[in-house]
Amino acid sequence: MAGFLADNYQKLLERIDKAKYRSGRTGEEITLIAVTKGITPEVIKEAYSLGIKNFGENRVQEVMPKMELLPPSLSWHFIGHLQSNKVKYVLPYFNLIHSLDRISLAEEINRRAGEQDKVVDVLVQVNIAEEETKFGISTGEVEGLIKTAAQKFPYIKIKGLMTIAPYWEDPESTRPVFRELKNLSLSIKVPGVELKELSMGMTNDFEVAVEEGATMIRVGTALFK
Repeated sequence: MAGFLADNYQKLLERIDKAKYRSGRTGEEITLIAVTKGITPEVIKEAYSLGIKNFGENRVQEVMPKMELLPPSLSWHFIGHLQSNKVKYVLPYFNLIHSLDRISLAEEINRRAGEQDKVVDVLVQVNIAEEETKFGISTGEVEGLIKTAAQKFPYIKIKGLMTIAPYWEDPESTRPVFRELKNLSLSIKVPGVELKELSMGMTNDFEVAVEEGATMIRVGTALFK
């Protein structure tokens, strides 16, 4: 597996570098989040040994047993829909939550984080394409949520925005979605909040996302399959 994984990783880095070059971003850092749903701890260790440090999961009950078998130096990203009753389980394990999409969830994260006296880094998930099958706040509600969080929830630090583009056979079709998220991040001005992170792009469309300003991409299949 190690040789296969190393080969996939090298190809992935080359594709990222080419996308950065095409868009004039050669000096910028892109965080690769390896999506490990269904991936064993042994394979995750191999990925870590290759230099991958950021890993993404969308189910807390799946990742908790894995974490017990893995080095504590891994950085974990929660990338799935987060139910309020799961917040207490997520906070101790994850370094960044990518899926804040409602005030009630922000309130629960803030409450639980306050009990632990820790500030939680989050991204606001935006449903740019307004798909009924996807979670995320609408574009018109993003600034209001961020303002409320900044004013009322001291244990939450909003670091940026996240979106999941619709799946199209031609990745080029996703470009307007990623461009809109980038433009949205530039248009929102809330005191004390810097939207530096843009989590967008997966196996099928990450190159377009990088060209449009992604700072984080979430890739599973291109790495592990």
